[in-house]
Amino acid sequence: MALEQEDIVQIQGLITQSIQHIVPEVTNVRYELELKHQRELMLTGFGRMDQRFLEMQENMKQRFDQVEKRFEQVEKRFDQMDKRFEQVEKRFEQVDKRFEQQHQEIMGIHSDIKLLMRWMFGALVGVAGLIVAILRLA
Repeated sequence: MALEQEDIVQIQGLITQSIQHIVPEVTNVRYELELKHQRELMLTGFGRMDQRFLEMQENMKQRFDQVEKRFEQVEKRFDQMDKRFEQVEKRFEQVDKRFEQQHQEIMGIHSDIKLLMRWMFGALVGVAGLIVAILRLA
């Protein structure tokens, strides 16, 4: 049974129609599989990004804790420096009191010297007057 050219053309037309109905379904299935695979890859990537963000958050938290500890240490040092400055201030107050006492003692000595000089001047004038009186009598 030999096929005529019209039969062959008709068979080819039927095959082409059948393939056209099958091929879109195959390409749609393949396209959906690719989309599913791509979605899985994206979900995996997002999961990794979430994990990385959590790691970064932990690292930042640790760094902030370290910085906070450093600030606490600096605050302690400032407190110590404040205490030292208070001690130095107390020492300066003590030194000021000592200088004030010494100043008062020096002023007391100065007034004593003035008084002695007046007495000495008075005694000198008195002795000079006696000498002049003795010399006039003689």
